[in-house]
Amino acid sequence: MEDKNYSEKDLSELIKCLKVIGEPKRIMLLDKIISGVQCNCELGSSLQMAANLTSHHLSILKDSGLINSERDPVDGRWIYYSINLEAMQDMKSALNSFFDEKRIHPRRLSCGPQTEEKNILDVLNFK
Repeated sequence: MEDKNYSEKDLSELIKCLKVIGEPKRIMLLDKIISGVQCNCELGSSLQMAANLTSHHLSILKDSGLINSERDPVDGRWIYYSINLEAMQDMKSALNSFFDEKRIHPRRLSCGPQTEEKNILDVLNFK
């Protein structure tokens, strides 16, 4: 993997992603949905969350693209949630790329007393 510097736009997208999954209730909802398609009533009751709170967090997950929803064709009150596999893979790839060990470099001295000493040694050819 080549060295990657992140632009403000890249970092902004990563921050949005982390905000979505960083909320404890949302990560618990995602965990349930990853284990298989779940309806809104199952999710709320399994996590002991009020219906309006469950709906709020599911809406954020859906707006982020991480989950899909489908209304029951017979009774529209029932909504079934599933993982958007492509979005999950994109998020996984972005996180893996950001936290890639190859991005870590040794510290380059550019300030402080050690820099002055290093510059003097360089001048004296004592590298």
